[in-house]
Amino acid sequence: SRVLNGWGNYRGAGMSSVEENRKAAADFFEQIWNQKDESAIDRFIALDAAGNDPKFGVGRESFREQWKKWHAAFPDLHFDVREIIAEGDRVVTRWHLTGTHTGAEYLGQKATGAKIAVDGVSIDTIKDGVVLDGFDAWDSLGFREQLGIIKPL
Repeated sequence: SRVLNGWGNYRGAGMSSVEENRKAAADFFEQIWNQKDESAIDRFIALDAAGNDPKFGVGRESFREQWKKWHAAFPDLHFDVREIIAEGDRVVTRWHLTGTHTGAEYLGQKATGAKIAVDGVSIDTIKDGVVLDGFDAWDSLGFREQLGIIKPL
């Protein structure tokens, strides 16, 4: 059986907190990014969540604005979660991002139909199914090269 916690997330009865955090990370990528469920942002991201990317700002609403920009520019955006490692409240998710720039302008670049495929890692602090903070490391250079913003080195 599953019980609702105070943040609107479900905790599995009998699951360890590490297992719950691993599942929360997988559900975060699936629901927020792949299913494009904007309401999942409210379930999975703390109001004052912080990250290392200044473009994403601080807090749930800053994340929501960036999320909207990504989906407007890349309607077929998809995160393929390749690996999740959890210890305590820290969760490392290795992912592969794909999409096609057929929507809105992104980083000053009009849509060209360019296909993107980049790898990355997210390191998040998760408590009771909610991301409190995160650190993302990904191939932003390759991303910009694939979009045609910069020439390949």
